[in-house]
Parts: sequence; C-alpha cells; structure tokens
Amino acid sequence: MDKLLKTAFILSIITIVYNVIEGIVSIYFGIGDETLALLGFGIDSFVEVISGLGIAHMVWRMNRTSVAGRDGFERLALRITGTAFYLLVAGLIIGAAINIIEGGAPQTTQVGIIISTLSILTMYFLMSAKLQVGRRLNSDAIIADANCTKTCFYLSIILLASSGLY
Repeated sequence: MDKLLKTAFILSIITIVYNVIEGIVSIYFGIGDETLALLGFGIDSFVEVISGLGIAHMVWRMNRTSVAGRDGFERLALRITGTAFYLLVAGLIIGAAINIIEGGAPQTTQVGIIISTLSILTMYFLMSAKLQVGRRLNSDAIIADANCTKTCFYLSIILLASSGLY
C-alpha cells in the first residue's frame, strides 16, 4: 500500500511539474504565434495542474491518516477543474468564432507539432500509470485524475492533427 501511495504521489508531482512547463510554453507561443489551439492547450495544462494538486493533497493525507472521504481542498479542486473545463470550451468557441469572423490565422504551427507530440507521449504514460495505481488502490479520485489526463491526451492528438493540417 505504501509503495502504491508513493507512486501515486510521484505521478501527481510529475503531472504538476510537466503541465506547468507545458502550459507556460504553450501560452507563450500561442499568444506570440496567434495560435488559438496552442493557447487553449496551454490553459488546459493549468486545469490538469489543479487536478494534480488535488491528488497530491489526497495522497499526502492518505500517508498521514486514514481517509474516508474527500476534504474541502479536494472538493474545491474537483469543482475548479470541472468549471475550468467548461470555461475553456466556451473561451475556445468564442475565440474560434472571432478568428473566423476576422480571418485570423496562426503565424506558424511548428511549436504546436513539437509540444503536442511530446504531450502525447507524456500523457499516455501518465494516464496508463494513474489508471493502474487508481485501480490497485480502488481510488475513484485517482481514476478520475487519470480521466482528466486522458482528456489532455485527446487534446494533444487534436492539437497535433490541427497543427499538422494547417
């Protein structure tokens, strides 16, 4: 059990660190290259960070004491994560509409191709590992976090396809 909890904590730290870096790089180049998809991808990275923080907190609590349910921090992290996904979708739809109306186009998509390829590999590893640990710990929260990572994995595929097609 201790080994699984340690693995879950390490996976949450990897998720947080990777997504902070990915988010900063994606937002920087998304704004600089006027690439809405890359900008949205960067914002999504920070949603993944929130989910990772909730899991890191939960695992930290599990190491210290028996956990019967979610505490306030974990519930807040889940609410923020869910709300952020809806806001992100709304923002991307509005941004896409504005780009279509104004005829906006990205300057380049090379960065999107590089970031999405790296993200596909990273997110697949994290998603698979989180699902395995979540199932072995019988943790709905870790499995939900793996599903959040799965969403990021799918977004990475979409970013790669859209960057490649453009």
